[in-house]
Amino acid sequence: MPKKIIFMGTPLFAVPILKSLYQNGYPISVVYTQPPQRSNRGQKINKSPIQGISETLNIDFRIPEDLKNNVQEYEFIKNLNADLAIVVAYGQMIPKDFLDLTKKGFINIHASILPQWRGAAPIQRSIMNLDNETGISIMKISEKLDSGPLCNIYKIKLDQNDNAEEISEKLSILAAEKILDNVDDILDGKASFKEQDHVKASYAKKILKNEGQIDWNNDALKIIGKINGLFPTPGAYFNFNGERYKILKAEAGSGAGKIGEVLTDNLEIACGNNQSIKILEIQRQGKNPQKVRDFLLGSRIKKGLIIPNA
Repeated sequence: MPKKIIFMGTPLFAVPILKSLYQNGYPISVVYTQPPQRSNRGQKINKSPIQGISETLNIDFRIPEDLKNNVQEYEFIKNLNADLAIVVAYGQMIPKDFLDLTKKGFINIHASILPQWRGAAPIQRSIMNLDNETGISIMKISEKLDSGPLCNIYKIKLDQNDNAEEISEKLSILAAEKILDNVDDILDGKASFKEQDHVKASYAKKILKNEGQIDWNNDALKIIGKINGLFPTPGAYFNFNGERYKILKAEAGSGAGKIGEVLTDNLEIACGNNQSIKILEIQRQGKNPQKVRDFLLGSRIKKGLIIPNA
């Protein structure tokens, strides 16, 4: 009898993984993803990336608002009698009573080296924390958030030039490759799951927009970590003359001065520990992103100005 797999995911990060399973012949019986969302002005309905690829591949999908206390979805999954569910950034907690509805359980692909950075924003938090490495963890879902036993961990190096968008793409491609062998082992009963060291757990709480404001008292690497970790959204920013400026790319400089001082005509700004950052790409509120040389042609931010923290 052919196997049955349920896939649950929502963002772009999950798309290469679903495509890899589909293109390699794994039987995806149904996809679960978050319902379409209205844009800020309510003029447009935005489908999730996973809904989009499911439609393209002609895979059945379901978009329940919530699984909790959802008898209809409980009965649907129960009657499907699936072998395995694969969850990748679905955006909902899987209720405890659902976890026994497949023969091999529910597994999750999480974008961190568990037990580090459990939770909603592991890639961003890892970069902002200036970690040396990150990775993907393949785990069995349990009742508590990202705390289930681990099957495999795959790691990649981080450096100060990596931003969250780039690392998300790298980890997604890595997961799309590695999930195939793991699914085979799980379905064949060959996979070994080991408990996490819960004492070492850390949590990647959801990113709030106000976390993006730059504190020039921090040192250069901490500020660059924020810029990279919050790229592209919500972005790291500073305020000047009532306008918001989002820094898209920066590198450590060699100058020193008063905190927040513009040190050069190339937008090098002094920060903590007698360090500085050089802004390479920037976006003025309501404008398009610009290379710093283009931005400076019409900017009032000049050498000698002090950019405040507030």
